[in-house]
Parts: sequence; structure tokens; C-alpha cells
Amino acid sequence: MQRTARALRPGARAHRRAEIHQCLGIGFDGAARQQRLGQRPELRRDGRVPRIAGDAETARKQALDVAIQDRRAPAKGEGGDRARSRAADAGQLRETFDRLDREEGVRAILLTGSGRAFCSGGDVESIIGELFGRDYQGLLDFTRRTGALILSILRCRRPVVGVLNGLVAGAGAVIAAACDVRIASEDAKIAYLFTKVGLSGADMGASWLLPRIVGLGRAAEILMTGDFLSAEEAYRIGLYNRVAPKEDVASLGREWAEKLARGPSFALEVTKKMLYREAAMDLVSAMEAEVEIQAACMEDPNFRESYDAFREKRKPRFT
Repeated sequence: MQRTARALRPGARAHRRAEIHQCLGIGFDGAARQQRLGQRPELRRDGRVPRIAGDAETARKQALDVAIQDRRAPAKGEGGDRARSRAADAGQLRETFDRLDREEGVRAILLTGSGRAFCSGGDVESIIGELFGRDYQGLLDFTRRTGALILSILRCRRPVVGVLNGLVAGAGAVIAAACDVRIASEDAKIAYLFTKVGLSGADMGASWLLPRIVGLGRAAEILMTGDFLSAEEAYRIGLYNRVAPKEDVASLGREWAEKLARGPSFALEVTKKMLYREAAMDLVSAMEAEVEIQAACMEDPNFRESYDAFREKRKPRFT
């Protein structure tokens, strides 16, 4: 009984989590972040989260939708003004992920395109053409801003499910690679087009992310040629987790996001962080980090909830 009381004591639990966060350097920048616990708020379509959920049914649905406005298509209601269709550009999308990482009640994020494409990269005139007027410092500012978007997705503690509802190209392909899970439409062909326009295939973290997903040999081929892969081929080599008919991809992606949103939040958070953190560790260091975080998870109330649910022959209600 004494061990149970210790495991459920909020102050000790929060302190332990802060220690684990500092050990892992959660946030990739070495800054410790402490997760705040609470009841599961209901998901609302406007993206705002009420403070407390009323029941278990509403608490289940905490997968928040984030839509990318494809820069090659006019934004709705803007009369085809492409320069103004950049409402969800790299900076704003980065700010969205930074906010969702801190926002209580968000347990998973579903990222998709708002039009026919997931994201087809930079518009030739309003984005790429504008770069020719910049000096080196201005170009560096641009590349750092786009790279910061990918870091914000990777740093976000919530699982990110990418629903690739159409064409995936250029920057959009790197954004897709930064998602934890990729659910693609059968017409969602993908290409890392950078070398096609005389740029390095190593852009926005692509040369770090892609080999970890498909292996070094495949990544070299994909990044050096810039050729398109069909959804079928992307699934075959492991770049896509699932492929579905176009009419079913949105619902399948939401099923995945809601499944993750119902999971144990702290355990999923540290699992995501360790998948990337261990890339820079040797085996002994990785093993030591894992034994420490697993011991911390054993003090988390979700571990006890799983045990109680098994004994009571019911589904666990994780926080």
C-alpha cells in the first residue's frame, strides 16, 4: 500500500517527470519541459479546448486537426491571390506546433492538406522567385525558418499523424517525414524535388530523417534523383505506414489519431523522444536511459490503471 501511495503522489510524480525530461533533453534543445496532468478535454472543431471534459466519450476525442494550405492553390475566399494564400506558411505552422505542444488537452495531432494536395512545396513565383532578391543572410534566414518548422514537429510531445490526402512534394515531403505516422491516399505520390531545381537534397532535415525511415541506400536514391514515388512504392519501402482509397484516407487517419489520443500520454511522449534521442547514443547509454524512463513510467498512474483495468476486465482509461 505504501508503494501505491507513493506512485500516485502528484508532487513526486511531477518531480520524477521533470528529472526524466532533463535527462533526455526533451525539446531537442536541452530545455526541460514538465507535462501538466489533468482530465481530458473535449476536442472542438474550432481548435479551442474546454478546460474539463464532461465524460469518457468526449474525453476520448482529443486528436486535433491541423490543415496545410497548399501554397500552389489559392486560399478560400481570397480570389486567387497566391501571395496572400500563404496563411499556413512555415512560420505560422511552426507557431501552431509550438502552441499545441504546450496546450492542455491536446493528446494527438492530425496534419493534413486543406485542398487536393497534402503540400506541393513552394509556389514558383511568390516563394521561389522571391528568393532571388535576397542576399546570403536573407537566404539563410529563409532556410533556418523552414528548418525550424521541422524541429517544431519533432519537438512536439504529442504524436503527429500525417494524412497525405494528395500530392506530396518538396518541403511537403519533408513535413511528411517529420510526422510520426503517415497515412496516405492511393494517389499521394511523393518526391523530394530539391535536386531537380539545383538545390541540395539535404534540406530541412531530409538527409537526417529519410535514412532513418527507409535506410541509407533508398534515401540516397530518393534525395539525389528527386524522382516521384507512387504511394504503392512509398508503402513498400516503409515511407508510408498505410495506403487507403482517397475517400477513406481521412477517416483512417482520424482513427489512428484518436487511438493514439486514448493512449498513455507520458509513455507516448517519452517513446517519441527516445526514438530520436537514441540516434546519438551508444547502446550502453541508450539502455541506461531506457531503464530510467521505464522505471519512471512504472510510477505513472497510467501503469496502475492498466493493471486495474486488466483485473476488472475493462479497457484502461489513460490520462
